[in-house]
Formats: sequence, C-alpha cells, structure tokens
Amino acid sequence: MTTWNLQGTACHLLVCGGSSCKKRKSGEIAQAIKKEIEKQGGEALIHTTFTSCAGRCGNSPVVISYPEGVWYGDMSPKRVKLLVRKSLVGKRFKKNILYTFGKNGMTASAKEGMKGKKKGKK
Repeated sequence: MTTWNLQGTACHLLVCGGSSCKKRKSGEIAQAIKKEIEKQGGEALIHTTFTSCAGRCGNSPVVISYPEGVWYGDMSPKRVKLLVRKSLVGKRFKKNILYTFGKNGMTASAKEGMKGKKKGKK
C-alpha cells in the first residue's frame, strides 16, 4: 500500500464510488480529476480519494471538496476539470453545489440538497 506525503496539500477531492455513482461513471470522473491535476502540475496540492457511498445517490455522481466542505452533485468529467482548475488557485467551483459546511454545520444549497432521509432515521 502506498503512503502519501500529504504535507502541503491544499485540497482533498473525494469521489463517491457507491453503486449509483459508479453507474453514472464516477470512475471516469476520478480519472478525469487525476489527469487534470497532472496536466496542471498540481500533484502536490490536490489529493484524491475514491470512496464508498457518500449517501447522495439521487444526486450522483458526487464529488466532495475539503477543506471547504463543499458537496457537488451531478458531476461530469468536464465539470471536474473546472473544479480542479478553481481549486488550484484557491477559488470555489460555484455550480452543482449540494451542501456547504460552515459554523452551523452542513447547509443545503437548495431544496434538492434537502431531499432524502434524515440520518439515523428509517
């Protein structure tokens, strides 16, 4: 297993690898992110992780950006290229936002982000 030196990393992009996201090509999205990071020379600044289900299947495919705490839905290879470019210059990609994290916790950006079950409820 590889151990990465994450010192100096400015952004962590998590790509959902749950079944709904995989069906909507999250694997291709993860590859597009990696290729764009390499193209822009940002390997030391952006780290990526392909995760298990992020729990937003209705908004698949999902990409989460930290430390900003922004959740993006309905992402595509073209959109994630723009996300990478914005992240490398310290700006936020302003489209497809589902949630943002702030002092009061997670906040839905629109009614779409509010759909779903409350965590811990059936």
